[in-house]
Amino acid sequence: MAKVTLKNVTKRFGDVMAVKELNLEASDREFLVLLGPSGCGKTTALRCIAGLETPEKGEIYIGDKLVNDLDPKERDVAMVFQSYALYPHMTVFKNMAFPLENLKVPKDEIQTKVQKVAELLKIEVLLDRKPKQLSGGQRQRVALGRAMVRDPHVFLMDEPLSNLDAKLRVYMRAELKKLQKELGVTTIYVTHDQVEAMTMGDKIAILNEGVLQQVGTPDGIYFSPSNVFVAGFIGSPPTNFFDCTLMEGVICTLDTGEFKYSLPENVAEAAKKRTSDACILGVRPQDVLVYKDAKKKRLVKAVLDVIEPLGDVTILDLKVGDYLVKAVVSPDFKAELGDELWIEFPAEKTHIFDKKTGATLV
Repeated sequence: MAKVTLKNVTKRFGDVMAVKELNLEASDREFLVLLGPSGCGKTTALRCIAGLETPEKGEIYIGDKLVNDLDPKERDVAMVFQSYALYPHMTVFKNMAFPLENLKVPKDEIQTKVQKVAELLKIEVLLDRKPKQLSGGQRQRVALGRAMVRDPHVFLMDEPLSNLDAKLRVYMRAELKKLQKELGVTTIYVTHDQVEAMTMGDKIAILNEGVLQQVGTPDGIYFSPSNVFVAGFIGSPPTNFFDCTLMEGVICTLDTGEFKYSLPENVAEAAKKRTSDACILGVRPQDVLVYKDAKKKRLVKAVLDVIEPLGDVTILDLKVGDYLVKAVVSPDFKAELGDELWIEFPAEKTHIFDKKTGATLV
């Protein structure tokens, strides 16, 4: 097995900067997820690792070997595509055996390897079928099997579950994660689905417009986002943001224009790292506390605008002046549209960002 290292990797397509000075490492046997919106550069980065794209600048290492000048077949990586890319005229067995045949592996060894991987993926009864006779989930397993028979140093996966229905996608997420741990193969996985990234990755690298925003564990990224983009991209419903001005005095206060939010002393000290008085207050819907009366201090008045019941939780859309605030409450919280409610943003659960740079202050 091997680690994968990218050093200052840059790739352009004409005037478009697809990947900019990307520094990243997937440790040996690690499941690294490249996450970000469409067009953020994650697939381009993956294709550079595979050798399907050539970076203009930077170095790519697989293990300790520099692979920039190596052809894809010489890099000992196996790629699984979003489209599965199965040969329609070949049986499942032939599809899985094809890469081994290209490597001139003896026939008896091919038979053994394909049978072993097919049993592992529970597709041994499908070996005589052709792709058109398979379901989406079965095709996905065949595509994985074709990659696995080669015993590569690295798996590269480009949104392999995106064509599956929601129920099957949840099942395959767990299966794929379990399989990766059993095989112990370094895996780099591209997705735009944050739930997929959070549930599958040992480590997540978030990109936006070709630039790496943050690398960390799922918990680390969720609870300690490095900037406004990460805080807004990770989490569902997305983080509530309020433009505000930091007013210094005996008590430091954030003034949003609709309400004022007093900062605890330790938070106020950290907020002094700002580049200007313009800040952004962020709080996740799961952390907004909602009350039916104003028994506590520092509460903000809101009007209930929309109720979104989801069964296990209910999402409330609350109007605070011109702001729409989302809050997640238990399903037994009962209120009517138009009701006046009171909301609290616990200091230990809020984030403050520098509006000019987007960087996290607190």
